[in-house]
Amino acid sequence: MKAYHISETSGLGGLVMRDSPTPTPDPYEALVRIKARSVNFRDLLILNGRYPVPARPNVIALSDGAGEVVAVGERVTRVKIGDRVAATYFPRWLDGRLAMGFVLDQFGATRDGVLAEFVAAPESALVQLPSHLSFEEGAALPCAAVTAWSCLTGPRPVLPGETVLTIGTGGVALFALQLARTFGAQVISLTSSEEKARRLHDLGATHVINYKAHPDWERFVREHTGGHGADHIVETGGPDTLPHSLASAAVDGQVALVAALAAATLDTRYLGAPLSIRRLYVGSRASFEAMNRAIAHHRIHPVLDRTVPFAEAPEALRWFEAKGHVGKVIIGK
Repeated sequence: MKAYHISETSGLGGLVMRDSPTPTPDPYEALVRIKARSVNFRDLLILNGRYPVPARPNVIALSDGAGEVVAVGERVTRVKIGDRVAATYFPRWLDGRLAMGFVLDQFGATRDGVLAEFVAAPESALVQLPSHLSFEEGAALPCAAVTAWSCLTGPRPVLPGETVLTIGTGGVALFALQLARTFGAQVISLTSSEEKARRLHDLGATHVINYKAHPDWERFVREHTGGHGADHIVETGGPDTLPHSLASAAVDGQVALVAALAAATLDTRYLGAPLSIRRLYVGSRASFEAMNRAIAHHRIHPVLDRTVPFAEAPEALRWFEAKGHVGKVIIGK
């Protein structure tokens, strides 16, 4: 089979396509023919040697993909040949609280990922795709969608009438927008251009703020909420946006940190306010399956920016790195 290996963590030049043996599933694994993959920020961190979990030498890249089961081990019972599936981001985190052992086991880092024609995955790590989604849409789910779901559903879930603040037009922000609207919340979205603002309005954002035109955007968040502030903030921006997010939060607001944040200088006025700050690491298989039920019920379609052929996979990563995308960047067949 063809597969892209990470030969060295020195940037995109370390991503090399090779002929590799097609894996043989063990008794508890399924062999999945990958039909589509999606790119995440963590993939760039791994390629540049900046990810907290170091990549195994010559590992096959990428965590997120969807495909069809083509073979199963003799003890497999959860899936069957012909099933349309995606794998969880953390293959061993099935439910309950996150443990460090789960974090250290990831597709595309410590075990071979999905930037290949086939992958052998534990049956316990596979979930069924919602029937109305294409493989390309299903590939967008494992990291970004589950992360957005985790932001909005715990520990204090979003309630109808509350306000959710999202930052940018990446996968997590757009899934958070779509899911929050199904929960009955209003959404305030931040973006950097009028073109992206129109897209966010089309997706259901109640208000859109151009943060380049309004660097003090927390003032506008409070204006749009009658001085109340945002009840839930999906913080995907980083050190530059975190102080503004905290200033935008309502009393007892929930701030979910989902980016690889560096040290930030925070305004201590807002650290003293009654709000909760929570760092997120995607979610469990149980969260993935619960989210899929909501996606199926509401017939939600992920926002896809573009699909790049498998033979041109590095171009997908370059486009993603340039930050011109709105939604998920997909690598197809």
